[in-house]
Amino acid sequence: MSPAFIPAARPMIGDDERRAVDAVLASGRLAQGPEVAAFESEVSAALSDGRPSVAVNSGTSALHLGLLACGIGEGDEVIVPSFTFAATANAVRLVGATPVFVDIEPQHYCIDPSSVETAVTPRTRAIMPVHLYGHPADMTALTSIAGRHDLAIVEDAAQAHGATWNSRRVGTFGDVGAFSFYPTKNMTAGEGGMITVSHADGERHLRLLRNQGMETRYANEIVGFNVRMTELHAAIGRVQLQKVHGWTTKRRANAAFLASELRSVEAPKTAAEAEHVWHQFTVRIPDDREGFAAALAHEHGIGSGAYYPTPVHRLPSFALSLDLPHTEAAAAEVLSLPVHPSLSRDDLERIVTAVEHVAEAGR
Repeated sequence: MSPAFIPAARPMIGDDERRAVDAVLASGRLAQGPEVAAFESEVSAALSDGRPSVAVNSGTSALHLGLLACGIGEGDEVIVPSFTFAATANAVRLVGATPVFVDIEPQHYCIDPSSVETAVTPRTRAIMPVHLYGHPADMTALTSIAGRHDLAIVEDAAQAHGATWNSRRVGTFGDVGAFSFYPTKNMTAGEGGMITVSHADGERHLRLLRNQGMETRYANEIVGFNVRMTELHAAIGRVQLQKVHGWTTKRRANAAFLASELRSVEAPKTAAEAEHVWHQFTVRIPDDREGFAAALAHEHGIGSGAYYPTPVHRLPSFALSLDLPHTEAAAAEVLSLPVHPSLSRDDLERIVTAVEHVAEAGR
């Protein structure tokens, strides 16, 4: 009998989450209410060093509203990496601004500060670093650039719950930070997002934007959206938040095992200033990545993922011709192996054996 397939990612949902959902259903209060408020308070304490947090229905909504709260709009430019999920740039376009795509640094796959510096124009209003794969961007350099040019920073921390740069948590460097609780993230609420914000005025603006422009029912102060988080999602998120630090410890141990045992591929690097939370364990396969991934799956039952095979600037939704060599190389070569906390020691050994076998076969 073949061993069970090991997926690239696996949400960790158990009895605690089910009980939390059942309690909300029994309460009859399903829309935004006390569970959401508690989740916001707990995220502030656990992930954002006490910064105010505002819950929304997705990580994309968190980016979208975060940009609006910074006053970004028509005619503005926001500097973004092209090596990311499309939501990063989509949020910029949704507020009427122009995403200016720049290259990444090849060691950690995050936005390259030197590329950011050269991309600043009189229309630039913000930088949007992505803490990709759970590794923080170089916030020392980026905050310096933002300070010199009077730019806002909107952190895309969708994949980096609890990651730090120089012992400071991501989501606390910028004017706003955006987290995602999509099912494959390091913790989930089933779906949802959270905005961390640097000041109380911004927090109130965000609360208006997410709820049709009102804090008091029928007292609409501005034109807003309906991007509220439900009580059901918040209840799941609250349970997951209690577990995420333990899961991060397991992810780090899994990553350390893979890094120490893999011989045929180069392990991902971590900057000296960074504490990685290993949303992905990403290696490079310079030749025939698709064949390599297919062999892992079909011959060994090991899932993997290419995140992201097409740079955002080349997607049909943007269709730009740019010279971003590190981005293009990463898009063609990266492959993420399972590193999630549900992996057993036997699973990890299977992953190592499979990667070595496929590499030796030259797939």
